[in-house]
Amino acid sequence: MNHRRTIERPAKAGPAPAKAPGASAVKNLIRGRFKTPRLPEVEAFSASLPFDRRLFRHDIRGSIAHARMLARVGLLKPGEARAIAAGLEAIEHEIAAGRFHFDLADEDIHLAIERRLIEKIGAAGRKLHTARSRNDQVALDLRLYLRDEIGATIALVRGLRAVLLRVARAHVETVMPGYTHLQRAQPVSLAHHLMAYGEMLERDRERLAQALERVAVMPLGAGAMAGSTLPIDRRMVARELGFKRVAANSIDAVSDRDFAVDFLAAAALLMVHLSRMAEELILWTSSEFAFAELPDEFATGSSMMPQKKNPDLLELIRGKSGRIIGDLVAMLTILKGLPLAYNSDLQEDKERVFDALDTLKPALDLLAKLWPRIRFNRAALRAAAGGFALATDLAEYLVARGVPFRLAHEAVGALVRETAARNLTLEELTLADLRRHSAEFGADAIDALTAEKSIAARKLIGGPAPSTVRRRLKELGRG
Repeated sequence: MNHRRTIERPAKAGPAPAKAPGASAVKNLIRGRFKTPRLPEVEAFSASLPFDRRLFRHDIRGSIAHARMLARVGLLKPGEARAIAAGLEAIEHEIAAGRFHFDLADEDIHLAIERRLIEKIGAAGRKLHTARSRNDQVALDLRLYLRDEIGATIALVRGLRAVLLRVARAHVETVMPGYTHLQRAQPVSLAHHLMAYGEMLERDRERLAQALERVAVMPLGAGAMAGSTLPIDRRMVARELGFKRVAANSIDAVSDRDFAVDFLAAAALLMVHLSRMAEELILWTSSEFAFAELPDEFATGSSMMPQKKNPDLLELIRGKSGRIIGDLVAMLTILKGLPLAYNSDLQEDKERVFDALDTLKPALDLLAKLWPRIRFNRAALRAAAGGFALATDLAEYLVARGVPFRLAHEAVGALVRETAARNLTLEELTLADLRRHSAEFGADAIDALTAEKSIAARKLIGGPAPSTVRRRLKELGRG
């Protein structure tokens, strides 16, 4: 009974590839120990091929470097290494073009490619796995993959950050309320608010760059877990693949997935930042806030209510943060009870990484496209920055004239209470109103009661004054 099953067929299959001598026997490359085939249910449950096939380019890249090294140390003939490299490159084209027949019985992308290589070039293909295990092979593939993907993610983070800074430059003078506890607190500029996300994204970039450093360690040569007695040259493979470091312990090399956790941790926090950003845009574009309008091309209608303009994209970004947080927790849970060295539990690492990347990268890209299209309602932002948001300025006015802060706080609190009872705002008060609560108020206190002057006075490092914001924008623009 034949349990081999194809999991994908190309839409338009070309001519059947020519088979090398003995190619019909190229099956079950690792079943020599066993008399009977695995149950198809076990095969289906155990196979990682349905998802790890996306590593094919990285698997081939690592295999070519390995073959060249084997030839350099005399374990392959130069002609065999050339045949292996050419065969692998042809297989890469087959997979990319959709002409490769994936078979679930191959278990994973490594065996699938090796089987096809033997079919194409014969005996030389059977030598490729010399001094190598799938344990160190998959560790290499995942590191190569993440090295590329983290680099791409960093580029997307930089892109979103650059967009935010560009929008901020247009709103250095745009006044809005700053919030604490979702209550209006003090006036700030829209630029200052947006730049807070710029700072978050810069930290995200740093964390991803740090994760990239820990990804860039070459594990190949560790074998199953104790290396090899054959005279391989691990440093040559590292140079060939662009790694500056070689894993120093063979057990750790095959069992380490800290680098995946590092990436997932950075990705989870980055997605949390995007979720916070999405939440504020959802609020700002609501009728209740009306601070901004959501572009039509980023909004969704209602199946029942014709007037609706829903921020589904932003809600999904907010909701999908849970996926990446879940990926991180799942990865930590996979690792927490594993004895050294390799265990098949580690097969679960790739789906966590793939899911995080497939969620995070589109979110970064879409937000970078959304921000420049948002139309802000400057009048609504300015109106919301009034009211009692200047109370702290009044308290600090008194402190600057020698009033202890707690007494100043009490006096202004009473002033706010009285003003609210009169259904007025602080900007509508007279000097007499102020002096009923403290004789230290002078005529200049009235002059300072505007959001614009409040913001302009906050020139300290990190503050919202236009001069400070412009200086920080220039600094960030150089980063």
